[in-house]
Amino acid sequence: MVFLEVEIPWNVLVSPDQLSPKGLLLQKAIILRLLEDIANRKASKEHGYYAAVTALKSIGEGKVRELTGDVFFPVTFSCITQKPTKGEILIGSVDKILKHGVFLKSGPMESIFLSEKLMKDYKYVAGENPTFLNDKHSKLEKDTRVRFKVLGLKWLETDRQFQVLATLAGDFLGPI
Repeated sequence: MVFLEVEIPWNVLVSPDQLSPKGLLLQKAIILRLLEDIANRKASKEHGYYAAVTALKSIGEGKVRELTGDVFFPVTFSCITQKPTKGEILIGSVDKILKHGVFLKSGPMESIFLSEKLMKDYKYVAGENPTFLNDKHSKLEKDTRVRFKVLGLKWLETDRQFQVLATLAGDFLGPI
């Protein structure tokens, strides 16, 4: 997955009980709220998955909301993000096995689908622990680590994540 360092403008909302006339406590409240917001937001279509805030570049002048007393602070910060790209080779682990394919997990991505049609020479084997098996006795079962290629991806705004379609068509792809 591609790692990027991006600079992001953001608005941080600090409640009145966290405000303090001492500058360092105010800065701490802003940073804590920013980290909480980033963790809750998880990802964006433009930047990918938020991995780590690396630096707080600037804090603007706060603006008080009259009804609640909360204070908005415009901030700019640097953040390391991970964004999947089409054609990229990744490693994941098998999470679920269905008759029509396999769901994989890789890093922060939890919705990677590997269709049976895109698995070279693999056939579904039903049972208590279903698997996919090929002629060379290579096996895909739960928790198997798999090297795969990103065939396509789609951003799901409601889930705040990327939905990825994977393939095993290519050299050196498959179970590790």
